[in-house]
Amino acid sequence: MPLHHQVPCRSPAPSVGARRLIHRLLTVVAAVAVGAGLLAAPAHAAPSADEIEAQIDKQWEQLEPTIEGYNKIRAQLKVNQKKSADLQKKMAPLELQSALAMNRVGAIAARHYMRGPSQEIGALLVGTKPGTLAEQLVILDRLAAQQRQEIAGVLAVRDRYNAQKQKLDELIATEIKQRDELAAKKKQIDAEIKRLTASLPKTTVKVTGCPTISGVVSSAAQTAIRVACQQVGDPYVWGANGPDAFDCSGLTQYAYKAAGISLTHFTGAQWNEGRPVSRADARPGDLIFFYSDLHHMGLYLGNGLMVHAPRAGKPVNVLSINYMPIAGFRRVT
Repeated sequence: MPLHHQVPCRSPAPSVGARRLIHRLLTVVAAVAVGAGLLAAPAHAAPSADEIEAQIDKQWEQLEPTIEGYNKIRAQLKVNQKKSADLQKKMAPLELQSALAMNRVGAIAARHYMRGPSQEIGALLVGTKPGTLAEQLVILDRLAAQQRQEIAGVLAVRDRYNAQKQKLDELIATEIKQRDELAAKKKQIDAEIKRLTASLPKTTVKVTGCPTISGVVSSAAQTAIRVACQQVGDPYVWGANGPDAFDCSGLTQYAYKAAGISLTHFTGAQWNEGRPVSRADARPGDLIFFYSDLHHMGLYLGNGLMVHAPRAGKPVNVLSINYMPIAGFRRVT
């Protein structure tokens, strides 16, 4: 018997009805998958508060040089406009002198036109002694020359001022254009910063023992405020950093540790671990320091209030920041 070659097993081809059934099943499965979101495009997470803050910082880096350029041009413009006004004041009497001198020239010209030069000379001859006519003609010539010189001098000074004023006016026109361009650029960047600021997530922190705090834009600050406020009523113990007792820097260290931010248990170190912010820009969650040697601190809650561990005999509480001399604010988020 001849040997038979082994051939791989092959499933029989499905019938037309079976193919239709498979197609319907696949359609149903795909519809279910889409409904369940299995085939949907991956959603992009909204930017975090920290990412939006980074974008605002980037925009501000562009805006601040624009603001300073605007201030520079505006200061130069103010100086040059004053110079132009001063020159204008100096030109007023020169214009008057020139006008008066030109009026005198005009009067002489008018007389010559109406009477003629021969009458002028005839008037000189009447009652003139012999030998004096030449002297009088010399005097008239000198008077005319003096008048021409006076007019020329006035006009020369006026033209010099005019030339200076023209240069200043051209410079002022250029500076006005630059100022307007910078103002337009500032307006554009301002609008972008406003848009980014409006997109910051608005959150509210409400904990028993602390006031309700709205508009906490940083998730880390939100956590730190909540944790610090939860400690209101806990005793002050120097050198303690929780969980049941605290000193001032121990409380802020404990609060931000819960937010994933590591701070040193020492006011001076925490001052250097944060970046400075002005009182006008301070917001809930910032660290606030007191006295020139920074020997006390708290966690700012906004609206002039803070939560802090005050001293032995006084538990963690909420107090006005104006109770002690403020050294400054620092932000660690």
